[in-house]
Amino acid sequence: MDKREVVASVKDEKLIEKRREQMIKGAVNLFKEKGFHRTTTREIARSAGFSIGTLYEYIRQKEDVLYLVCDSIYDQVHARLEEDIDTKQGTIESLKRAIHNYFIVMDEMQDEVLVMYQEVKSLSKDALPYVLKKEMEMVGMFKKIVKDCVQNGELMLSDPECDLIAHNIFVKGQMWGFRRWALHKMYTLEDYIELQTKVILQGVGK
Repeated sequence: MDKREVVASVKDEKLIEKRREQMIKGAVNLFKEKGFHRTTTREIARSAGFSIGTLYEYIRQKEDVLYLVCDSIYDQVHARLEEDIDTKQGTIESLKRAIHNYFIVMDEMQDEVLVMYQEVKSLSKDALPYVLKKEMEMVGMFKKIVKDCVQNGELMLSDPECDLIAHNIFVKGQMWGFRRWALHKMYTLEDYIELQTKVILQGVGK
């Protein structure tokens, strides 16, 4: 599934990136407060700090904004994990660091994560498979880290178990965002990371 192109009439790539970042920030707040369907493109433009005419120079329809929000989440997570994690180490410490860094990103992007979970169902049939593919790529990064630990003799897990552990890590990180109304009352972020890491490692026999 190839990346879906969001058409812009503007040709300046840096300006497109800047305007779409403004658009995403404005839209996330509105989608969180009102939902995707009740938010208008005029409200998105106003929240982003420009006119409705300018908005339509960078998108063609409101759904494009939601697609850009979802795409931005996965791009940022992927970039941060690639930057922070040495997936070739194959040690328990590298797995711990991967979990910690991922949870930090989820904390920083908790509003975006909440919007994604609430509104991804509103994506069209051609956009949704691409977004879901991006999610599986994130899970795949964790599976590789876990499998490197297996190959290095740090863990003893089957391939299906590696898959499940990777999905567990992925969801536990996002849970900090969509269950924050409860979790923030009980844990600091570092407490949450420490406890979840302990639970994950206990699950793999460490």
